Amino acid sequence: MQFDLQPQELLLLIQILGEHLSDLRMEISNTERHEVREVLKREENTIKSLLARLEEMSPARRRVV
Repeated sequence: MQFDLQPQELLLLIQILGEHLSDLRMEISNTERHEVREVLKREENTIKSLLARLEEMSPARRRVV
């Protein structure tokens, strides 16, 4: 799947994912159940990968992570 984003939309998406990643890291550190922690870590890795790809497309190429 492919779709186009305006530069301001791309930057907003990067910002939103970065904020979610920060919240997710807090949730991972507060999670005691191993199974839940593993699911959250997989989500964290997916978001990191997505952010890296989006940042490559960003005109500012700023680092959020």
